[in-house]
Amino acid sequence: MKKNRKLPYDQRLARWLVKPLSGSLITPNQITSLTLLLALIAAILFAKGDEAYNHWAAGLFVLARFFDHFDGELARLKGTVSDFGYYFDYIAGGLSYAALFVGLGVGQAQGELGVWAIVLGFIGASAAIISLYSNLGIDRLSNALSSGEAVGYPIFGGFELEDGIYLIAPITWLGLLAQFFVVAGIGATVYCLWSMWRFARLITQKTAKFEKKEDGKKR
Repeated sequence: MKKNRKLPYDQRLARWLVKPLSGSLITPNQITSLTLLLALIAAILFAKGDEAYNHWAAGLFVLARFFDHFDGELARLKGTVSDFGYYFDYIAGGLSYAALFVGLGVGQAQGELGVWAIVLGFIGASAAIISLYSNLGIDRLSNALSSGEAVGYPIFGGFELEDGIYLIAPITWLGLLAQFFVVAGIGATVYCLWSMWRFARLITQKTAKFEKKEDGKKR
């Protein structure tokens, strides 16, 4: 069983805002699809490398990440939590970040970063996909081991580490998108390595538990 985690502020707000939808025909998977669509549109706009498009893209991506909290809350309210919805939400989130880095890489390659923007975009997108796989593994193994390992981003004072992505809007509007892109790429890589380490640690724990069980049978 997972440890209780204090909900970040944006998820608390989403829980309150989604309540009117509990009696509607809107489904959690439709919201997940919307978040992915918004993120993909944002990525396409970022790829154009135009300042005006960048402003719209930043706003759309922030909206997509905020709406990402709605699907799970709505599923709980409707009592429609499912394995498909769980995996779909994870995959949509990973693809959203991967698309963001690809879009930023293509768009920023037209600026001062040049070809290095493409490299950073590839690294960031790869980190997003690997983190997706690692977190799914952490969730699966922590349940199997009953380790209480929390999945996702660390929370500090009501803010989740992932909430830093909301800064992409004001930072873009201030003309500092290239700098944000570099910092985000580094951050995504560090988080990827951290999630891989957590996943590897749980694999080691599972292996040790299995060997101990097998050793007990032999005796």
